Amino acid sequence: MAVNKIIIGTRGSELAKWQAEWAKKNLENLYSEIRVEIKIIKTQGDQVQDISLSKIGDKGLFTKAIEDELLEGSIDIAVHSLKDLPTQLPEGLIIGAVSKREDSRDVFISSKYDSLTQLPWGATVATGSLRRKSQLLNFRKDLDVIDIRGNITTRLIKFDDAGWDGLILAFAGISRLGQRDRIKQIIPEDVILPAVSQGVIAIETRKADVVLNELLKALNNNSSMTQILAERSLLRTLEGGCQVPIGAYTRLENSSLNLKAMIGSLDGKKVLRTEISGSPSDAEELGKNAGEELLSAGGREILDELRAIK
Repeated sequence: MAVNKIIIGTRGSELAKWQAEWAKKNLENLYSEIRVEIKIIKTQGDQVQDISLSKIGDKGLFTKAIEDELLEGSIDIAVHSLKDLPTQLPEGLIIGAVSKREDSRDVFISSKYDSLTQLPWGATVATGSLRRKSQLLNFRKDLDVIDIRGNITTRLIKFDDAGWDGLILAFAGISRLGQRDRIKQIIPEDVILPAVSQGVIAIETRKADVVLNELLKALNNNSSMTQILAERSLLRTLEGGCQVPIGAYTRLENSSLNLKAMIGSLDGKKVLRTEISGSPSDAEELGKNAGEELLSAGGREILDELRAIK
């Protein structure tokens, strides 16, 4: 059956719309005979802005409402920041394609200082991520790390109004929204490991849409897919999500896949790291092995502590 029209489902933030437009433009360039439309869908994460993510749960917070419409058939594909997608997708849904990965690292934003090391004792740094908070406090236990919610534009406005010393965001989002001039430092991965799949756009589809999935193969970036297979396997092994400080950073070099991974306590006093390399064809096994190494090194105790807090 021929595909005549594709309706893309997405969140309504500036970044989400940028990503949906990216998918739309690429599909139109590849298949000029297909009409492509975008439908904005409000998710639970968009509706609840005054409570920290760690307190309202993370299972499909920014994706479930969109996935529901995908399953119902009111949209044909869903476009997400892949880091928002749980490792277990709803029955019948798959990742049909992923984008070329933007730099996956986090960035330091400040109107006062040029790097994290320049921050004075007790400086205030804002982030909405437990992963960043854990690693920041492990790097600098003196910092006052405060929670901030909202999309990128909202966070930047809140930050500017508050006059805090620093803000941590993902390079990918800042770059895609044309805000690179706000970046003072790209934070090295030995200080803060990025979120799993950070910097990758995912196109989620119905597994049964065979013809559409075949069309989407032309959009898929194989290098990104290899990296995210390893990282999502790590996350699955650690049973983690937004409420668990887990980070990962992968590189493909000389036909080898290198994976750095971490899990940490909320206060940053315990941060466990591992590094593992192997064949790209064994990406999922690599991620699983890294996760098991972290669990054996004390990760189980960290997870038990986090569950006790909830």
